[in-house]
Amino acid sequence: MLFTYTEASRQALEGLRDLSMLKWYAVPLLLVLTYILAKEFRGSLLSKNWDPLLAVLVLLGCDFFNETWNGYVFHLSERSAVWTTPGDTALRVFVGWNLEIIFAFALFGLVYYYSLLPEKETRILGLPNRWFFAIFYASLAVFIEVVLNIGDHLVWEYSWWNLSWAGIWLIFFVGYFYWFAAINVMLDMKTMKHKLIFIGVIWGVPIVMNVLALGILGWQY
Repeated sequence: MLFTYTEASRQALEGLRDLSMLKWYAVPLLLVLTYILAKEFRGSLLSKNWDPLLAVLVLLGCDFFNETWNGYVFHLSERSAVWTTPGDTALRVFVGWNLEIIFAFALFGLVYYYSLLPEKETRILGLPNRWFFAIFYASLAVFIEVVLNIGDHLVWEYSWWNLSWAGIWLIFFVGYFYWFAAINVMLDMKTMKHKLIFIGVIWGVPIVMNVLALGILGWQY
């Protein structure tokens, strides 16, 4: 198969999952993340409310799925993923996913959960507060992504993903909004069993996709 990679794609392949490229600053970042999650685990253990940590798993699992299908596009297009993250990083996991993104999104679920008001019926600007914050944080994520794109830290190759209204709406809905919608669905589930099955599906799909593509077919993304 002949691959005609873009320059950003070639850069994104450099050091891909190469532990010799790991940066020292990843260690304190990992400790900060571990500290926060350990405190959350302790709090959940005492309160018997596991929803904060489940929100983390939902959001990170959705991001994992996004990065997986993005890798499929990278391989099948023989040119570029929908987005790539070339440039310096503590560790590049996929062509569009690095350690910094993973650490950030591992906390994003907590940020969203603790923004929600105790009563889900409480409205902000006429919207149920859960959906208000879903729109707010998806919009914030889009803004940050646009800034990263302007700085060439996150590259969009295809014209329909560019800085047009159509592209912005794609980033909003496909990139982020459904993450928070998925958390809302999980929060409304009545039993822990149903919540864990829901999270298991969210994680199971990309895991199977990656085992097939990376492990069996030997794709590179």
